[in-house]
Amino acid sequence: MNASWFAIAAVAAPMIAAVAVALVGWRRGTAVGSVAAAAVVLGCGIALGPSVLHRHLFAVDHVLRADAMTAVMLLVIGTVSTLATWASIGYLDTELARSHTTPARARQYGVLVNIFIAAMTLAVLANNLGVTWVAVEATTISTAFLVGHHRTRASLEATWKYVIICSVGIALAFLGTVVLYFASLHTGHGTIGALDIDSLTEHAAQLNPAVTRLAAGLLLLGYGTKVGLAPFHTWLADAHSQAPAPVSALMSGVLLSVALSVLLRIKSVIDVALGPAFLRIGLLTVGLLTLIVAAALLIAQRDYKRMLAYSSLEHMGFLAVAAAAGTELALAAALLHVLAHGLGKSVLFISAGHLQLAHGSTSIADVTAVLRRCPILGVSLAGGLIAILGLPPFALFASEIGIARGTAGAHLAVPLGIALALMVIAFAALTRHGIAMLFGQPVANAPTLAVSRSAAVPLLVGLGALVVLGVTTGPLTALLRAAASLLGGHS
Repeated sequence: MNASWFAIAAVAAPMIAAVAVALVGWRRGTAVGSVAAAAVVLGCGIALGPSVLHRHLFAVDHVLRADAMTAVMLLVIGTVSTLATWASIGYLDTELARSHTTPARARQYGVLVNIFIAAMTLAVLANNLGVTWVAVEATTISTAFLVGHHRTRASLEATWKYVIICSVGIALAFLGTVVLYFASLHTGHGTIGALDIDSLTEHAAQLNPAVTRLAAGLLLLGYGTKVGLAPFHTWLADAHSQAPAPVSALMSGVLLSVALSVLLRIKSVIDVALGPAFLRIGLLTVGLLTLIVAAALLIAQRDYKRMLAYSSLEHMGFLAVAAAAGTELALAAALLHVLAHGLGKSVLFISAGHLQLAHGSTSIADVTAVLRRCPILGVSLAGGLIAILGLPPFALFASEIGIARGTAGAHLAVPLGIALALMVIAFAALTRHGIAMLFGQPVANAPTLAVSRSAAVPLLVGLGALVVLGVTTGPLTALLRAAASLLGGHS
């Protein structure tokens, strides 16, 4: 099979699954089909890996681009999506059994989740920044309805907040794309392909510096909103806390990283046009500001789903610092961090979904002694927290060390020191909240916690993958380094 066809299959599979759910409804067969579609995305990422180590491939008349970066992101999307869609089966079955949702809303959920996955896949595969913008906008539309899935006042409020803030961000990204298109046209390049990544990279040195600076600032703010970077971060906690748990896993574990990958693509062009200093200052500013916000909000947090959302904010801030460093080591470690963070947040949000269904609450004070009451859920929650705290033997330990070394190698010791100090504060806050949930005495009339064998699979698989990646990245090492080099990483 021609390697470029894997790129097409990765986008097509979840769309076919969406059509199946729309026609048949949310049934066991279509639910399994959604899992299979997500697994196809993962399989396409694995299949593309060896083919794109030293070259890139095009499909559909240069609309889709397959290279080392897209292969890495397909692995992230496919892995997290497979876990989230698997977890969705038990989640929706429980909601339907308890009359917390209706068959019509379950059908809508299945359709939108698959469209969401397809849109994210298209965003990382698109060779044209205009197509990328359309795909990112499609993620906003699909997830808006998913955030409001429960139809409560809080979920509808979170939906509107998400739509308004992200629409502002996506509008800024659109303006930035238009300005960059204008700059590209004035290099003498034709209108066709003026926004293609390969064309922009080739002609980056000829872009007008003043116009390019304006485009870069708008694109950083626009896509930074979708990453969850301050100051446009306020949608993130509300949306993550109100969305169904598997959707929260997708948003935290993949959507933020997809937007970050778009920023990294743009940065590779802007660095050639303006030099690395311009976006480095911007990324360091928003990255450190995001870490400050995350650390402050984690200290006083009382809601465990919002706690996980602010933890994602912390990790995105640290990844912005890594992107600012721009060394090959920092970028390769950042991409490993993206994959590991996606796995860790999948495990944690899926675990949080079980807790929410059992307690009918997301208050930390209402959840105690999880380890004693349900060992599988307790181990998953504890393992996920240890992983995102960056402790061994999990993969985030290795990625954070790599980012720290790469950032220090870029002579950014002061920003790195500030970032690490803020992460220590976040570490302490998460540890305190995690201990309160895992240990202690059960509250009076605490509900029974139970996880079926099938529901435990995504939790255990996610933890197992985190341990394996923490011990060795194996063949991923060459792919991560190739992707970092492609993004302009320097020694």
